[in-house]
Amino acid sequence: MITTDFAPGSPCWLDLGASDVRAAAAFYGAVLGWEYEPMGEGEDAQGGVLRKDGRIVAGLGRLTEEGARSAWMIYYSVPDADAATRAVEQAGGTVRVAPTDLDGWGRMAQLSDPLGGQFAVWQPGTTRGVELVDQPGSLAWTELYTSDAAGAREFYGTVFGWRFGDMTMPGGGTYVLITPAGLPDERMHGGLLQVGPQELALAGGRPYWHPVFAVADCDAAAAAVTGHGGSVPMGPEDAEGVGRMALCLDPAGADFLLLTPAGG
Repeated sequence: MITTDFAPGSPCWLDLGASDVRAAAAFYGAVLGWEYEPMGEGEDAQGGVLRKDGRIVAGLGRLTEEGARSAWMIYYSVPDADAATRAVEQAGGTVRVAPTDLDGWGRMAQLSDPLGGQFAVWQPGTTRGVELVDQPGSLAWTELYTSDAAGAREFYGTVFGWRFGDMTMPGGGTYVLITPAGLPDERMHGGLLQVGPQELALAGGRPYWHPVFAVADCDAAAAAVTGHGGSVPMGPEDAEGVGRMALCLDPAGADFLLLTPAGG
């Protein structure tokens, strides 16, 4: 369960880098009921925030990194972005954007794990994070696909102090559950899964994080994805004890999951 108290090591923000900001806003508005609030004037606005029922659920900005794919970036809350960045480097990761102050809202850095999986950290200032989570139309889980689950556990455990637990998947295989340090199991916020080259092709063979968005009706939301130019490579299908889920790509190829939780 993700909450908005944003304990250290928990996901607190996410944003989408898109080549066409207005098109992305329209797509997610149709699929998740989000409203786009641009920062800046007119058609030249480089991005803004996305709201659900008036509360901020994500950020949206123009993709500026040369050669980068359109993708979601997940930020994890830390008390000190500079210390977290040093921990990443010491553990074999790399710095993509050095710690930077953002107008008093907070201090952020964008980083990569040793195999190239991209993520970010957020040291709160006036803004602690998004305003709605774990409800339909908002972030409910984060997930890493990687070719080296053991290495990912070591790296992220060192950087964030995460606690890990193994769950046997139906049909075999192990799914690794992630909980912030010092918190009980009900505060699990994500998982990681070791996958093969085919599943990593989307990111050129590198690991990648993606968000899981809660929805009231997975099938209806998945139909909205395909109806508005996206695709659904997997699902909707039932996952025992988890709910009904679908792996989706938006029209620019950014990946995310939809989940109607079991009993929801």
